[in-house]
Amino acid sequence: MTRALVLGGGGITGVAWEWGMLAGLAAAGVDLGEADLVVGTSAGSVVGAQVASGLDPEERYAAQLEPPDGEVGGALGIAVLARYALAMVGAGGPRQVRRRIGSFATKAHTAATEADRVRVIESRLPVREWPQRRLLVTAVDVETGEFRAFDRTAGVPLVMAVAASCAVPGVWPPVTIDGRRYMDGGVRSGTNADLAAGHDRVVVLAPLPRGIGPMTGAATQVEALRVSARVALVTPDAAALAAIGRNVLDPAKRAGAARAGLAQAAAVADELRSVWAG
Repeated sequence: MTRALVLGGGGITGVAWEWGMLAGLAAAGVDLGEADLVVGTSAGSVVGAQVASGLDPEERYAAQLEPPDGEVGGALGIAVLARYALAMVGAGGPRQVRRRIGSFATKAHTAATEADRVRVIESRLPVREWPQRRLLVTAVDVETGEFRAFDRTAGVPLVMAVAASCAVPGVWPPVTIDGRRYMDGGVRSGTNADLAAGHDRVVVLAPLPRGIGPMTGAATQVEALRVSARVALVTPDAAALAAIGRNVLDPAKRAGAARAGLAQAAAVADELRSVWAG
């Protein structure tokens, strides 16, 4: 039996909610860190790198409760959302849409430079080397729209791969890797759960489960996985959505999102146990 853990994107609050879920599940005896494969997209890449490296969920959850003193947040403002909408209504398939979003991403004025943003990601990531456990970190080439799933065989520093996966178009600058520029893996899918195909048991934690335009939603990918695997999809409940609020890039919402994830874990522990260990 092989198992995969998929961690979706969802900004600063997504990181917090996922750590709350993971800590709560571990306390209930469901250790998702035992996965044979960890797939991380955007916020999920930050969490996934640490999970695959064996960091303690309780300690990482506690870190989410620290005050966000001096931490710079972001926001998907109206102008950015309008550019997304324009990119999606043009001709062509998903890859062409991703190329248009990539063009917008390279031209956008962001609150930080690429170098500054990489340093922020490095400061949030208490691991620097790729883990031995298989980890896939997703990103999208801004010029071609090509989807990439970096792993330890790619020859790319872990921090750079995670920074690329977290490069929200229009909010943070694309990240340069081997002469190519990459943006958030969530531009393809909020979870990229299809990368878990071939595994017998799959748990998907999706802070932002909905698909928009050509961005495939979590439910669609999960249904495809269920043809040959036992799969559980967990999304924020009503209390978690209230704690997260409207802006997933707001550091002030982090602690509340983490606590909501911890509380929600108790409600889903039995379901996930049956999938993960049954």
